[in-house]
Amino acid sequence: MNRQVDIMIVGAGPVGLALAAELRRQGADALIIDRNRDAAQTSRACVIHARTLEVLEPLGVTAQLLAEGVKVPIFRIRDRDRALVTIDFSEIESDYPFTLMYPQDRTERVLLATLERLGGEVHRPSELIDFQATEDGIVANVRMDETVVPVAARWLVGCDGMHSTVREHAGIAFEGAAYEQGFVLADLSMRWPLSREEVSLFYSPQGLVVVAPLPEDRFRIVATDAAAPEQPSRDYVQALLDARGPSVDRAQVHEVAWSSRFRIHHRVAGTARSGRILLCGDAAHVHSPAGGQGMNTGIQDAMSLAPLLAMVLRGGGDDVLDRWAAERHRIAAEVVAMTDRMTRMATLTSPLAQSLRNAAVALLGHVPPVRAAAARRLAELDAR
Repeated sequence: MNRQVDIMIVGAGPVGLALAAELRRQGADALIIDRNRDAAQTSRACVIHARTLEVLEPLGVTAQLLAEGVKVPIFRIRDRDRALVTIDFSEIESDYPFTLMYPQDRTERVLLATLERLGGEVHRPSELIDFQATEDGIVANVRMDETVVPVAARWLVGCDGMHSTVREHAGIAFEGAAYEQGFVLADLSMRWPLSREEVSLFYSPQGLVVVAPLPEDRFRIVATDAAAPEQPSRDYVQALLDARGPSVDRAQVHEVAWSSRFRIHHRVAGTARSGRILLCGDAAHVHSPAGGQGMNTGIQDAMSLAPLLAMVLRGGGDDVLDRWAAERHRIAAEVVAMTDRMTRMATLTSPLAQSLRNAAVALLGHVPPVRAAAARRLAELDAR
């Protein structure tokens, strides 16, 4: 490991990998470290929106993502068997008029291969312990196996998730709260009565469930349940879909490949820049999985930061980073607000409130400008 670098990136998820790869493409070198010995092996975030496919074009990865992912042009909100609103991405102003379903671990492998093709690598396992600010940047203590080594960097970028060591040691506030509801995540094979060209969000008195197609004829489900087991089983998922999904032609779950329960937060960092320290992805903002915005917003953080940071290293003024931080904070706040509204609407518990919500959603679903605006917002084209 080089003990003196221009840029140190902490975290080698999709955000850190995209940043490191684009920096190398821009002619800037960066040290990227990750505390985990191995790369992620689970699917986690599976949604790639149109704007993310656009910003990844310069890295040359978009074509591979398209070839291997599942293109889904429709997002539909349902009340069991009744469609309330249909959002059609085929009408958005983009070369990618759909949502692409592609597991996060595969996205990371594609980005890592790109980084390596450009001459970079990830140092694993290497954990940031702490750091001190200097006149020219920071000096960090990094644990590599059992050895702690000092690394001097002109810039430090935290891509290290919600519990970011970079953000915490920088003293940057992370404002927001946790949701009361627990969530379930599962990847499974099943007989599904609806089209694989649709992501379906079901409202029901028991809570919401989202069903989306994945490659290799699998599906992803996301659902609310405060009493979910730690690893939801096939029988659990079947009962959940029976209670909340289609009631006339029901799903038949064959096998659960992976499942988990989790809690979610809605938080935004007070700033994405503090001196020589920058934040991207979940280190800067976390929110509900509603709309599949999380990984997308993070990758867009990284791809917009890389050319600016490379320009600063070539002698440009760093005021461009202040403007970047302000813009990304604005976008993050808007995404958090939107996903919070979607989550609170979908998790109403009062029967009267649920009935009024369904009526309002169905009414708005008949207004073409409303549907078009929703498609553009979900695709993150407003962040151009």
